Amino acid sequence: MTTAETSLRYGQAAGRWVLFATVLGSGVTFLDATVVNIALPKIGTDLEASTAGLQWTINGYTLSLAALILLGGSLGDRFGRRRIFVLGISWFAIASLLCGLAPDIWTLVAARVLQGIGGALLTPGSLAILEASFHPDDRAKAIGAWSGLGGIAGALGPFLGGWLVEVASWRLVFLINVPLAAVVVLVALRHVPETRNPEAARQLDFTGAAIGALGLAGLSYGFTAWPSLGAGSPTVLAALGVGVAGIAAFVLTERRSRHPMLPLGVFASRAFTAANLVTFAVYAALGGVFFLVVLNLQVVGGYSPVAAGSAMLPVTALMLVLSARAGALGQRTGPRLPMTVGPIVCAVALVLLSRISASPSYLTEVLPAVVVLGLGLSLTVAPLTATALGALDDRYAGVASGANNAIARTAGLLAVAVLPLVAGIGAGSLTDPAALAPAYRTAMLVCAGLLVAGAVIAFALVPGRPKPTPASPVKVHCAVAGTPLHPVECREPSGR
Repeated sequence: MTTAETSLRYGQAAGRWVLFATVLGSGVTFLDATVVNIALPKIGTDLEASTAGLQWTINGYTLSLAALILLGGSLGDRFGRRRIFVLGISWFAIASLLCGLAPDIWTLVAARVLQGIGGALLTPGSLAILEASFHPDDRAKAIGAWSGLGGIAGALGPFLGGWLVEVASWRLVFLINVPLAAVVVLVALRHVPETRNPEAARQLDFTGAAIGALGLAGLSYGFTAWPSLGAGSPTVLAALGVGVAGIAAFVLTERRSRHPMLPLGVFASRAFTAANLVTFAVYAALGGVFFLVVLNLQVVGGYSPVAAGSAMLPVTALMLVLSARAGALGQRTGPRLPMTVGPIVCAVALVLLSRISASPSYLTEVLPAVVVLGLGLSLTVAPLTATALGALDDRYAGVASGANNAIARTAGLLAVAVLPLVAGIGAGSLTDPAALAPAYRTAMLVCAGLLVAGAVIAFALVPGRPKPTPASPVKVHCAVAGTPLHPVECREPSGR
């Protein structure tokens, strides 16, 4: 399926250079997925941003990333994975520079949309390069190292971002990407072999990508504008109408396309459909949690950016330690048990988080909730990802991984757009402690409800029997910011 100039070995210098380039390249996107939330209060103050402006600072990036990530993988297969990877990281760096220099909130939002396009080109390519370049005996090691090091980057991101915001400026959160990206480009051009899929479709589904992006943009804009303009506003109604029509048109386009970006036939697999429904519920909840918890700790709790950014570190630490064990548990018991219990544990954590007071003690109020959340996610994410990516035949591995990642991103996108509306956060009140505190509590309870819904879906639809143990499992840390693009612990035959 793929061609490569060489078959790299894990212990050789050439293999280490490829691993370095892919880890650092994807690590840049991991950092941005975590640190921007920490910078939101400073951005809001410096740029006099409204609630909608801050929402779009997050959603502008997520929108273009979610809409184009499947297309990004297809471009790499067709034109060369290294070429698209280098293009993606270069694009991401230029967009990051524009973010760091933005004079107002809407210029920042536009630059964030461009950043998401770069991320969509970059993210699928990093793992695809490892899969195509390394010797079959060393692929598991390379992908495991990529995942573990990516987890470390995700853990360090909040602390680094908080420190940059506190001692310097929120602009450095974006500007730091530029020199890092330059290093990635130099190493990739010098050391990463070019690979492509000679059997990849000659035609790319640009129409599907454009229509899907239009639908997501319409829904996001409509829900974001609703609090300030009102439900009866022609602008809101038109945006939501465009969103619904765009999603419907996307489904029709993919059904009729000879080369669909998302072949709808894959959803005939009950396990695949169920896992993606659970993914949507769980990652919608997580999108709200990671958007609002760090914000609330700073605005209402009085935490510094460094303290707020570090508050969630136990979640990543627990997932690094426990994800592989949770994957093994899913193999022994079947995925239904951990995918049912895990979201319920997470829901309990969100109820605890909803009770955080003004100026809370970290040890007695924040840490217990964060630890419970980390335990719940450790139990949930690895079996969830393994089920989603292992439910189809090997020939659909790229489709399964891209679809699951896009669904997770879309869920977070819609959560950030809808939650402030549901929780009653009005225009400009994300930086107002008196307005944010009650809305934050409501939002956490809504997110807890989403997690319970995910548990119910898992219990009702996810297969309960144990999966066969693979010959050489891949130990992969599952990032909170988005599902990994490779099977975690096991693969099921088609149709389960």
